[in-house]
Amino acid sequence: MTQDDTRLRGYASPPCLAQETDPTCLHPMAVDPEQTVDVARWRKAARARLLGERVALPVAERQQAAETIAVHLDALLHARFPIIEGLTISAWWPIKAELNLRHWLESLLARGARVALPVVVTPAAPLVFRIWTPECRMVQGFWKIPVPSDGPEVVPDVTLAPVVGWDGANYRLGYGGGYFDRTLAALAPRPLTIGVGLCAARVPTIFPQPHDIAMDVIVTEVVGQRITS
Repeated sequence: MTQDDTRLRGYASPPCLAQETDPTCLHPMAVDPEQTVDVARWRKAARARLLGERVALPVAERQQAAETIAVHLDALLHARFPIIEGLTISAWWPIKAELNLRHWLESLLARGARVALPVVVTPAAPLVFRIWTPECRMVQGFWKIPVPSDGPEVVPDVTLAPVVGWDGANYRLGYGGGYFDRTLAALAPRPLTIGVGLCAARVPTIFPQPHDIAMDVIVTEVVGQRITS
């Protein structure tokens, strides 16, 4: 690989080394084509590393993290909303060693909230959200992720997204498909957006690009709330 292949504008090192020197080296709204390629390359490597670290964690440790995060989420919701009853809250069906919050979602149903899951209806388009209950019929969706087979589509009041990585500006590193950012850009009204993941998945920066949308809050097993000012 030549120096030109790995060079960020103004740096002679690849993005992963540039962030260790100066995490703000990329302008948040930069659109330089070469920089875009470099950021994509850095994100791919960071994603692989973080996913590997998450998979390597003992199942019991991930379960404990999910239980602690559920407590933080309850505290956050109670601080933001007078009542839980009537709220529509979207989350995810866990894959790739993601934190499993399904027991917490069931507790929301018991408290009168509606729970929804994201569904890919059209590739490379915004997600839709369908109502979920433990009794609803599930089918294999995009990426072989189980999704509700039918039912009403809703706009969530609160939407949770799993993070592969996250930074102090509340930007989320996901799986690279861009679905969540497209969805947030299209939703009206905009829901409260909560990124959920492990504290150890924090990085100095994800090198945000123009299409990236910061979460309102990042919740981990250690940090209960990180609210964007």
